[in-house]
Amino acid sequence: MGERTDGSTRRVFLGGAGALAATAALGTATAQAAPRPVTVPGSRGRSGRRTVAVLGGGVAGLTAAHELAERGFHVSVYERKSALGGKARSMDVPGSAKNGRRPLPGEHGFRFIPGFYRNLPDTLRRIPFPGNKNGCHDNLVASTEVMLARMGRENIRLPFATLGSASPVLTPDDFLRAVTALCETFLRLPAHEIAYFAGRLLVWFTSCERRRTETWERVPWFEFTRAARMSEDYQRLLAVGITRNIVATKAEVASTRTVATCAEAFLFNALGRDSDGEPDRVLNAPTNEAWIDPWVTHLRSLGVEFHTGWGVQDLRLDGGRITEALLQDAGGNRHPVAADHFVSAMPVEHARRTWNAEVRAADPALARCDKLETDWMTGIQFYLTEPTPIIHGHVNHIDTPWSLTAVSQAQYWAGRDFRADYGDGAVADCLSVDVSEWDKPGILYGKTAKQCTREEVAREVWAQMKAGLNDTGRTVLSDARLHSWFLDPAVEIGGPRPTNDEQLLIHPVGTWYNRPGARTRIPNLFLCGDYVAVDIDLATMEGANASARAAVNALLEEAGSPAERCTITPLYHAPEFEPFKRRDEVRHRLGLGNAFDLG
Repeated sequence: MGERTDGSTRRVFLGGAGALAATAALGTATAQAAPRPVTVPGSRGRSGRRTVAVLGGGVAGLTAAHELAERGFHVSVYERKSALGGKARSMDVPGSAKNGRRPLPGEHGFRFIPGFYRNLPDTLRRIPFPGNKNGCHDNLVASTEVMLARMGRENIRLPFATLGSASPVLTPDDFLRAVTALCETFLRLPAHEIAYFAGRLLVWFTSCERRRTETWERVPWFEFTRAARMSEDYQRLLAVGITRNIVATKAEVASTRTVATCAEAFLFNALGRDSDGEPDRVLNAPTNEAWIDPWVTHLRSLGVEFHTGWGVQDLRLDGGRITEALLQDAGGNRHPVAADHFVSAMPVEHARRTWNAEVRAADPALARCDKLETDWMTGIQFYLTEPTPIIHGHVNHIDTPWSLTAVSQAQYWAGRDFRADYGDGAVADCLSVDVSEWDKPGILYGKTAKQCTREEVAREVWAQMKAGLNDTGRTVLSDARLHSWFLDPAVEIGGPRPTNDEQLLIHPVGTWYNRPGARTRIPNLFLCGDYVAVDIDLATMEGANASARAAVNALLEEAGSPAERCTITPLYHAPEFEPFKRRDEVRHRLGLGNAFDLG
């Protein structure tokens, strides 16, 4: 087993209709997506247009650039990495291309775009792609099932229902019966535990917004579900699995508000309520081919300028406004960049380093971002010499000490012949795996992932997957079929100080109170990224996209622009639960618990 490299929403994997228990356990196009009509703002700056420096070229930064360019602003994007797309991008495995083929595709982590996303899909529709009526959105492919792989136990396969007409009106009794029946069918937990869990979900669904924010944000998911009282399987399937494998936060500290918000969104997505599509969707090619590269090409056509390898060193303040950003290129040269407006679109762990004492004094709320926490959730790809579609969907290795989730990708890439198109001609599939737990000992070496070498990480992940898939007498993963592997180059391990340059925002209790809005007290500085407060609450590509729209709207307001504001579509709320929420609002104000909360 060897890594084929000299160096260098993933994320949320949750399931769907049949997987609610796991979820709550949790060039020139022949047809192009038409850009929105543009109202050009008042003239200012070079080319007669107001200038915006977007600091960061991930999903948030590219979304902000897209919306601003459509509205006539002169946009320059500065990205410290050598490539655009942030954690969403795919990347070439160095040295892997032979005889005119493309390099093997690697990635920080697999893409996952559920149907309850609404803002990101809107952007995808507006990115032209050759032959696609709906742009890059037509590159989304739906999965049909999900698996919970157990070590030493029978694996659980959960089918997705086909979306049809919207579900009928739900009463609380209907809701309890539906969740109970689903859990009984697929999870085989004790009846009293299933009934109790369904009741806990009902408490969330009927809780008012103030209770969700003021109470459940402060309660860990493990406590909310009363997992400590329940069986090991209850804890594994309904508490630990959704938080560690999916949200990359320990159930004992993960905010109930964050976890339950996503569970609610997935349920209604599975029921066909106001959704963009199927609950589990992936792209039909490597991410850059299906999305990022066409996006950058389209933005260039709108006049957006890109500077890669330029990292932000400082923001300079004068007269209460940012006058310039100091950036450093890959060669170590420093460049002062002036603009009318600045959009900080970097991940929080990088953005807050650029806020000097003067900037923080101008907006003291920025200091709260120092309390936001990140953790490691990083991908590794295994290249196989035979097609290995374990299932037509994602696999959640629920018992693995390193909290693994995986997907076999070639089955979705109908327009690609893997052997003919990638690598050396021997590779037929790519098994992409996300590692969410880096601080627990593995099963091969007794070391945490951070203590291992890159080779040891690859061997350990492979062994943990085999322990969950090959334990029923059938060889699903074969050593003989393993060609090579690729570990995200952002990770540097094997030494005394392991580092990860691309971490993930996590959601311990109380996180919501420290998340900033898109507008700052500095009139020409705006924030976007998956740490900025939007209603999805979870660090996702959807959150990054929605926050960029909010930042652009704030910028338009500040600039006095007559341009049309960005649409920000909120998560769906079921109308039949609104009367219960209104009554719960009264109970909450009176200091009473939720009417369905029986302890």
